This record gives sequence, structure tokens and C-alpha cells, in this order.
Amino acid sequence: MHIHILGICGTFMGGIAVIAKQAGYRVTGCDANVYPPMSTQLEAQGIGLIEGFGIEQLELGPDVFVIGNVVSRGNPLMEEILNRNLSYASGPQWLADTLLRDKWVLGVAGTHGKTTTSAMLAWILEYAGLHPGFLIGGVPQNFGVSARLNPPCPPFAKGGKTSDACTTAPPFAKGGSGGISFFVIEADEYDTAFFDKRSKFVHYHPRTAILNNLEFDHADIFPNLASIETQFHHLVRTIPGNGLIVCNGREESLRRVLQRGCWTPVETFGSPLPSVGEVQGEGGWHIDTNDRVTLNGKLQGTLEWDLLGEHNRMNALAALAAARHVGVPVTQGLAALGKFENVKRRMEVRGAVNGITVYDDFAHHPTAIDTTIAGLRSKAGKARILAVLEPRSNTMKLGVMKNALPGSLKGADLVFCYAGNLGWDARGALAPLGEKAVVKDDLNELIGIIAVAAKSGDHVLVMSNGDFGGIHEKLLKKLPQE
Repeated sequence: MHIHILGICGTFMGGIAVIAKQAGYRVTGCDANVYPPMSTQLEAQGIGLIEGFGIEQLELGPDVFVIGNVVSRGNPLMEEILNRNLSYASGPQWLADTLLRDKWVLGVAGTHGKTTTSAMLAWILEYAGLHPGFLIGGVPQNFGVSARLNPPCPPFAKGGKTSDACTTAPPFAKGGSGGISFFVIEADEYDTAFFDKRSKFVHYHPRTAILNNLEFDHADIFPNLASIETQFHHLVRTIPGNGLIVCNGREESLRRVLQRGCWTPVETFGSPLPSVGEVQGEGGWHIDTNDRVTLNGKLQGTLEWDLLGEHNRMNALAALAAARHVGVPVTQGLAALGKFENVKRRMEVRGAVNGITVYDDFAHHPTAIDTTIAGLRSKAGKARILAVLEPRSNTMKLGVMKNALPGSLKGADLVFCYAGNLGWDARGALAPLGEKAVVKDDLNELIGIIAVAAKSGDHVLVMSNGDFGGIHEKLLKKLPQE
């Protein structure tokens, strides 16, 4: 079967292309911007790429067109697909119907931490010999790829034990049979396609679901938090009674979601909310200041790793709980996390010059900015943190959260903001930070100012959900040499 993917160079659609190719499909695709690194990765998989959305692509004659959510009405190729009544499907729908139907799906949903938690969970299952497939919105460094189908069961490559888990996987909860193929997916709440405005995650039908947290985001498609909670409840309605919901017990928004109806056992992590006990569940995952993990008050072991921040400790609890549901002992999960190498662009060290360390992080929501700075502070101690921010996400560009920015950046010693192409006054928004905040519309000018301000021992934390104009390498070259 031949599929042609419209919008193939996004992380999600590119991941679908990779696993479809691995499943034996002929895969081609197009996008408005076909350039490295995604183009290189796809071409290495033997996937043909076309620049633009010209109607001549209809001559390829695919069995189905798979539509990414970057495609809208007015797109010339999409308009001709509609005019000719050709077969098409959204990316999430096609993925669910063709590749996920026979798998035990573990979905990771939440405003923050989806990518990291998905990577943790996939790695725990890999370490345990369960050889999961996965589709993640980033590149887990333990794997080096963002997506794969369930591979065959060779001896484990990076330590651990050889396993015949592909044929002796644990049965479904409360009955079922072995021989299960597991698939970990980052379950995004963003909309599915121009013709399907439901969240992507309603298509995946996870048997194990993590609800990591829930705040207002994606102001370009959601009018308020309540509308996002409705989408999360649509997800809850798809989870079977013999599945499991792993829920952040600190989130009032998630409590409201579950109170609207829940038909699945629930385990909470973090501080449990009393009302969560109103739904089925045993609850009770915790981690103390010494990284000791308990379940229902019983010590399970100690988390020994190099990741920073309370947010990552919470991510770890969620991943341990989900992995336990498919049969991985907590002790084995903890051992796996001790070898977890994180995801690219999550507090990734890009280089150091003259004692100045430059980090790259994907943080772009005020809550994520706050927790990322707090995590780095736990490592940096009294050393200076220079926060460099590009408000680039759709929500940030709209200025919906501009008033929360000063509070989210309070843990940094100096703040540098790139305000190019913003539709709101970044200088006014960051005025409460006083002289420690610098806002510039010219990126090269901003880099020069940062290079002058940085001193040996400083930690320069660059935060953006884009490439930020290659700021990392430019800054490393600009910093004073010894």
C-alpha cells in the first residue's frame, strides 16, 4: 500500500512516515519546507520528499493521503483531493486504524513533560526487554530516533538482559493473553486536522494512560482551560476498564476531569487529592527529598540519576507507575532510569567556553520556564544563571501569558529576551524584572550583549521551542576565549 503524507516534515508526521515505512508501506510525502535535519532523516529511510503542495502530486496515485494538521483549506493539493473525492485520513486516525489497533498503547498526555515522560517510559520498557514501539515528539538519546515500530527481539544492546518478552509479555490487566506488543506514544492535546478539531489523543485508545498535568495552553485553538479539560475527558472516556490511568494528584484541573466520569482504575503520583478517592484507584506514588520512591507508603527503592528538577522527579513517578502496569517491577524501572540519557533539547549542554556553559531547552510555557530554571538552580547553586528566552510558541506569540513571564523568570540572575516579530510589548511585560532584563529586536545584537555579560562560571540557559536562529553556536563563538 502507498501513502502520501501532506506535512511530512513535522516531528509527528515524520514519525508516522518512519514507522509506516518500517511496517512495509510505500511512503512519500510533501511539505512547504523540506530541509535538514528532517529531510535527511526521511530520505535515509528511503522516503521520497517533494517540496510544496502542487496538484501534480496526484499523479503518484497513493491509496490514501495522510493529512497533517499544518494543512488547511485553500491548500492547492488538499483542495484537489477534496474535489476528486480521493481517500484521505488525518495522521492520528490513520496511525490508530492501521498500526496501533493490535498493540497495548501507553499514552502520555499533559501540558508539560509529555516528551520526557514518554522517553522515560519507552526506555524502561526497553531496558526490561519488552522492545516497545514508540512515537515521541523529540529524540530520546537512549534510542537516537523519535519513532520506531516494535523491533524484533535481539539480545539487549546497552546492558540489561536478553529477553523473550515478545512472546511472553504480561497479559492484559484482569485477563487476556500474552504475546503483547507495546507502543508508547506522546498523546498530544493539539487538534487533529482541519476537518477533525478533536485532540490527537482521542484516536489512540491507550490501555495505560498518563495524565501528567493540565494547564491552559494552545491559545490559538482553545478559548480557555475548560475547553481543554473537555478534550481530556474525551480521552478518559476511551480508556478501558481493565486499563489504568496514572494521574498527577496535585492538579485540580485533572481532578475536575475525572469527576466528570471515570470508568478505569486510577493511581495518583505526587500529593493525592482527596476527591480522587471518589473514583476507582489505589493511588499513592511519592518521592521524597532523598529520591526514595514509595507506593502506598511502602518503599520501592531509590532513584539515582543525573536529571534536574522536581518536574523530572514527577515525570519519573508517572513512568514507573505506567511501566509497572505492564509488568515491569519498580526496582527494574528505577535501574533503567539510572541509565536514562534524557531527550535532546531538554537541558542539553551545547558547549562550554572559558567556564561558561550554554544549555538548550525546549521550555516555552511560563510553568516550564519556571521549573527549568529551578532545576538548573539546584545544580548551579550560587552561580549565575543567564536566562535567554524566545517567546515563539503560538500561545506566547498571542501574548496570552505575557503577564506570567516575570514570575517564571524570577529565579534567573539576568534575563535576555528576543522580541523580533512579536505582536506585543515584551519590554513592558518584563518591566517588573527591572534592570536585570534586556529585550532586543535584533538577534545578533542580543547575542553580543549576552557575550559581554557572561563571565566564567555562568550558566547560560537558552529556552525556545524553535531553533532560535542558531543562537547556541553563534553565542559559543562569540563568548570570550581564555
